[in-house]
Amino acid sequence: MPHQVTLQPSGHQFTVADDETILEAALREGFALPYGCRNGACGACKGKVLAGQFDYGVHQPNALKDEEKAQGRALFCRARPLSDMTIEAKEIGAAKDIVVKTLPCRVEKLEKRADDVMLVKIKLPANERLQFLAGQYIDFQLKDGKTRSYSLANPPHDDALLELHIRHVPGGLFSDQVFSTLKERDILRLKGPLGSFFIREDSDKPMLFIAGGTGFAPIKGMLEHAFAEHTDRELVLYWGVRSLKDLYMAELPQQWLAERPNFSFVPVLSNPAPDDRWQGRTGLVHQAVLADFADLSGYQVYACGAPVMVDSARDAFIRTRRLPEDAFFADAFSYAADAETAPAA
Repeated sequence: MPHQVTLQPSGHQFTVADDETILEAALREGFALPYGCRNGACGACKGKVLAGQFDYGVHQPNALKDEEKAQGRALFCRARPLSDMTIEAKEIGAAKDIVVKTLPCRVEKLEKRADDVMLVKIKLPANERLQFLAGQYIDFQLKDGKTRSYSLANPPHDDALLELHIRHVPGGLFSDQVFSTLKERDILRLKGPLGSFFIREDSDKPMLFIAGGTGFAPIKGMLEHAFAEHTDRELVLYWGVRSLKDLYMAELPQQWLAERPNFSFVPVLSNPAPDDRWQGRTGLVHQAVLADFADLSGYQVYACGAPVMVDSARDAFIRTRRLPEDAFFADAFSYAADAETAPAA
């Protein structure tokens, strides 16, 4: 049967299902506890049990020693409640609390979602997991010492594979490789997580998300994180692309629309093709927002896309729609043939 776990010192509570570990349930409910490997080998998720009965689960002896068990400590990535519990664990509240790692990774899946967009899924070694906040990015470390950065498109609770949406830049040092020679099972090296683009959880304001092209990647992760948290905040997504084929995962926000009453979606095409027979919104995505909102003073805005879009949105929303300066959060990226800059989603 499910059991309730109370976190101290915060007092937060969540329910652990029969088939879940304490860590799995905490992440599902949006509580960011420290963790590393998630398989009982590293000890990063170790914390103290203040009350309640539990099963330690299978783990490496050096990750949780007998004397630590005697002190009431457990590995929350493996422990399963046998009763209601109270545990002591530090909740991660900001990017500064998360350890940045450099790790090898393996290409698990390559899926072309548009002519110039590749969905890439990568897998870390069996004894490693990357803890991150939804919206952050990673750096790929290339052989010549250069780096290329891409936003994480998966939410933190669904981290068995890391998902990236990589746009092809003709002549691009890394994206050319992704679209020509990169193969499943190839080994790469990454560093992360990086960046300060993540949801500010200490607010109940409605959230307005603006994505340009593959700027949808980190916003997808943010929205899926918000859904997993069961947030009742209003969530509005504007996704701006050139033509219909560039809405490379259009089925996903449509699915969210059907399932989430607090979510709305407005796709905007800047240059629809005649064959698109597009009856929806056209023009620049930030201008569509301006047309729909006379006052943004009560909102938080999260924008990701090309610098011109991000800068135009910031300026217009603050200057003409009363958006507070500290309520605009953004990741701007640019594409250049030999200067793909972070994060390029």
